[in-house]
Parts: sequence; structure tokens; C-alpha cells
Amino acid sequence: MFKSIRWRIAISYVALFLLAMIGIGYYFTGFVREIYISQLQQELLREAELIAASFSPAMRAQVPAAEINEQVNLLAEEIDLRITIIDESGIVLGESEEDYTHMDNHLDRPEVIQARESGIGYSTRYSHTVGDFLLYAAVPIRVGQGLSGYARVALATSQVNQSITELQRTLLLATGIVTLVAIVLAMWIANISLKPLRELTLEAIRIANGDFQHIRKSGSLMISASDEIGQLTRAMNKMISTTQDHIQELTAERSKMSAVFEEMTDGIVIVDVEGNIQLTNKAVESMFSLSPESSTGNTLASVLRHYEIVELWQRCVDQSEMQSTSLEVRPQQLYLQVTATPLGKSLPGSVLLIFQNLTRLRRLETVRQDFISNISHELRTPLASLKALTETLQEGALDDPPTARRFLEQIEMEADTINLVVSELLELSKIESGRVPLNFTESHPQNLIHAAVERLSLQAERAQLMIRISCPENLPEVLVDSPRLEQVLVNLLHNAIKFTDSGGEIEISARENERNQVEFSVRDSGVGIAADDLPRIFERFYKADRARSSGGTGLGLAIARHLVEAHGGVIWAESEPGKGSTFKFTIPIKD
Repeated sequence: MFKSIRWRIAISYVALFLLAMIGIGYYFTGFVREIYISQLQQELLREAELIAASFSPAMRAQVPAAEINEQVNLLAEEIDLRITIIDESGIVLGESEEDYTHMDNHLDRPEVIQARESGIGYSTRYSHTVGDFLLYAAVPIRVGQGLSGYARVALATSQVNQSITELQRTLLLATGIVTLVAIVLAMWIANISLKPLRELTLEAIRIANGDFQHIRKSGSLMISASDEIGQLTRAMNKMISTTQDHIQELTAERSKMSAVFEEMTDGIVIVDVEGNIQLTNKAVESMFSLSPESSTGNTLASVLRHYEIVELWQRCVDQSEMQSTSLEVRPQQLYLQVTATPLGKSLPGSVLLIFQNLTRLRRLETVRQDFISNISHELRTPLASLKALTETLQEGALDDPPTARRFLEQIEMEADTINLVVSELLELSKIESGRVPLNFTESHPQNLIHAAVERLSLQAERAQLMIRISCPENLPEVLVDSPRLEQVLVNLLHNAIKFTDSGGEIEISARENERNQVEFSVRDSGVGIAADDLPRIFERFYKADRARSSGGTGLGLAIARHLVEAHGGVIWAESEPGKGSTFKFTIPIKD
């Protein structure tokens, strides 16, 4: 018997009722109430059948309703029940609780309908006549084989409740006397029975909260019984195992999706049907300088503040079709391709916005166009000169040997210019692609500086410029490709000579900085560089002052930058118009 949780709960009801456990007492009361009502229904049925039998002769003799009502009242006082006699048409002939002459037709009452159809009718409902909930039982009154009416008896549920209360008191008194000794045993049994259920409940709460850390090392709950709790525990163990597997799968998928979502270079924004942002990733937050807190839950218009994006989203919502547009974001100076896609059945009404950063592609396109423009410019002048010289020679200058010789020398000079452009362009291409091998050796910065100055000293003298060297002898050696680094210094020094007026001064120096690097510097007192040109002077073919930059290819600084970076260094320029320029680069000190 104790293997059934029903019996354990029933015993627990008694014990916990004695300890004022209202909840379990309420359940027990309901249980008793159902049994009691079932018994009352049977009693009411028997009374109804007896009443039907006793009123059958009167119905056969068609006794007046007043006499029937009088008999009904007398009988009701004896059995303490409400009695109603109804003829076959539903007219009330006798009623113990109300004036039968003022009562409605009862043919549509549920218990009467059941009695007519099945011979027995029950119902529990509110009676407007009595003003209380009543328990009804009705049976047909037969005369011979025919139906002559219905006998109905009713009992107020308040009486049922009173009887149940009295029964409870009786049970409580009897239980208190009889089970004083059994209470301890019942409590012990209840404690033993409910302990695994309490443990199981705690585990279920933890699992519901997503906490699987308290599950035992075996990966399942301890099965301590073979009854219903044991069965429930086995079901819980299976659920835990399945749930853990699903959680692990979902976690792995979520991690993958989150990693992809967060590491995407394209910006992602999900907007709901009301225009509120539901989700963003790092890329779009970086593009628009946002934070997750300031974007999620707010409107698209208030967060991004670009009417083109809002209009794109609105078009996508209205037309339920993919839309795209291009826009430029300031002050970030980003060029974006924005695509809006309705999410359809996945998230009805929501729109996925994808922001593709085309800034680099646009800049590359600009560089490509600049490159074509620059190389065309660099080659157009010598080619035009060559064409003019050859046409002049063809028109008769060949007959004048001195003139022909001078033209040929100019042709050779223009050819050398074209060859220089092509050679430096090929050299730069090789350096950028890493196809130029660097032969690293230990070199002293002073030797590199002196070698570069020596190569350009004659050119500086012709320009009436003074070159000053500032390089401590105790500087550490650097690991470099000496010819290549010397080429960097020559390019910088050549630019300084070219853009410094006669009588000016150029200083080339080297020092050790705090980052364990040797910092080389070439400073001139020339015309300087405008602030707008500084960021681009290391681009190929870029010339800050084209009016004064004739004779150069525009590749020297680009070559210098790539060579310095190949040595693990950084190159930059500092300048103000009219105050000269300073070009600096760093080379790591040899370990």
C-alpha cells in the first residue's frame, strides 16, 4: 500500500491536517465532498423514486393541484427536502419552497430533461427561486406505461457544506483520539515519502533556471524509490540528458552564429515593424560610433540619423522587396552600400539591414584613377617632346648637323626620363610585392648617413646649400640592407635639395629614441608642405607642388616608405608652409 503515492498523500493529509496544513486539508475536504455529494445524489434519487410512487395515484386520479401542493408541503417537512411535482407538460403542481402558481414552466430544467430522456436526472445549479445553489434529482411519475409528470427533490448545498463541516469535526475528533500514537509514525512516513519529491523539486527548479552544475557526477538524479516518484525521477533523468544535449547543440550553434555575426566586416542591423532596432553587430557600431546600449530598443531614425537609411527601410517595408542604396557617412568619411531585406516568415515585419563598407574599394578606385592620371602625366611630357623633336628632324633638321645633334641629345634625355619612370615604377612594384630580397647586415647609422651625403654633396654645392650632419658616434648598430636604406636617405635628401632655395640649410641626423629604435631625420629650410598634402605625399606619383616638382617621378617617397616598412620601421613627415619640412623614419636597433 505504501508503494502508492496516493496512499502516502492520503496519510499525509491526516498528519498535516492535524498540524494545520490548510492546503492538504482543503484537498481532503474536496475529496470527501465528492463522495458525500455522490451519496446524497443516491439518497435524493431514492427519495424522488419514493415520492414519484406515492404521487402516482394522485396523478392518475387527477387530484387538484392545491391538494397535491398541500401533500408536497407535508411530505417536505417530514423528509426536510425541497419537493417539486411537475406534470408532463412542465407545469408545477406542487412546490414546497415557493408558491407553485407563480412558478415558470419546468420542462426545460436540466434534471427534468435528463429524467424524460434517461429516466434519471441530476443537476447542481443556482436557484433564483430559493436564492441558493441546489443539488437536484428528478424521476418520471408514471401511470401504467404512460408518463404523467415528474417528481423532483432538491437539497441546498449549504446543507451539504454544513454536513461536511460536521463530518470534518467528527473526523478530526476521532482522528485526534485514535491516531495520537500514529501521528509520529505518519509524520515519519510522510517525511520519508516526500523527501525525494522535495529534492526532485529543487533539482527541477535549478534545471528550470538553467543551472546544471548541481546534477550529480553521474549526470542524473539519484533514484531512491520504485514508486511514482521513482518513475518521475527516471523521466526527469531522461529529460535532463535530452535537455543538456539540446542546450549544448544550441550553445554551439549560438556560439558559431555569434562569432560569425560579431566578426563580420559588414554591419548588421535588424529593425522590427515599428522601426525599433532589435540587434546590431560590432561592425555597424564601429561605422556609426554606437554602443549596444544606445542602439538596441531605440528607433532607427534616432540612432543612425541618416534619412536615406530610414527611407530605404520604409521602402522595404512598404514593398516587401529587397532595396539597396549607397551613401557617404560623415565625419567618418565612409562610403557604404546599404541593403534592406525583409525577413518574411522568420521575423514577420522585420527588416535586415546590411552595411557593406566600400570605402577601401572606393579609395583603391581613386588610387587607380590617380595612378593612371599620374603616369599619363609623367609620360605625356617626354613623349610629346620626343614627337616634336622627331617631327622637326623629319622636316629638315637632319640637314643641319649641329641642330640634329642637339635634338638627338634631347631625345636621349627624354628617353632617359621615360626609362627612369619605368625603372622606378618596376622597382616600387617589386618592393610592394616583396620580390626584392633584403640582405640584412649590421651597419652603423653614421656610415649610412655619410654615404648618402657623399652621393649628393656635389648637387648640394651646385644649389648653394649647406648639409649639416648630426649623428652621435655611440649610436647602436642597426640590422639593415645598407644599399636599400641608403637609397631611402638619398631620396629624402634629394627632395630636400630640390625644394630648398639657394643659401638654405639641410640637416640630416640620427638618434636613439625611447622605443629601442634609431630615428633618422632629414630637415630642410625649404618651402614646406601644405597640411592637406601631408597625408598623401607617400603615395606613388603624388606631388605636393606640381608647379615646382618638375624633374621628378613622384615615386621616390613611395619607394622610401615601402623600404622603411620592409625594415620594420615607420616613416612620416612634419611640415608647415614656408617653414621647411622634416622627414623622419625609425629602424629597430639590432638585438
